[in-house]
Amino acid sequence: MSEARIIELEIRLAYQEDLIQALNQAVAEQQIQIGKLEKTCKLLHDKIKNMAQSDRNPDIIDERPPHY
Repeated sequence: MSEARIIELEIRLAYQEDLIQALNQAVAEQQIQIGKLEKTCKLLHDKIKNMAQSDRNPDIIDERPPHY
């Protein structure tokens, strides 16, 4: 193998390593965001469930709007 070819391969390897590191960082950030979104969805689900089951608003989903 020529020296120029080895240098070209080393340059490609360096770029690929940088790209892999950037992709790993993006995946890690997305995983954190997904975790936060799942927590928010669960909290909202629980809140809606509690509102539907509360004595103050037993038929909140089936309640007719005031203009009917």
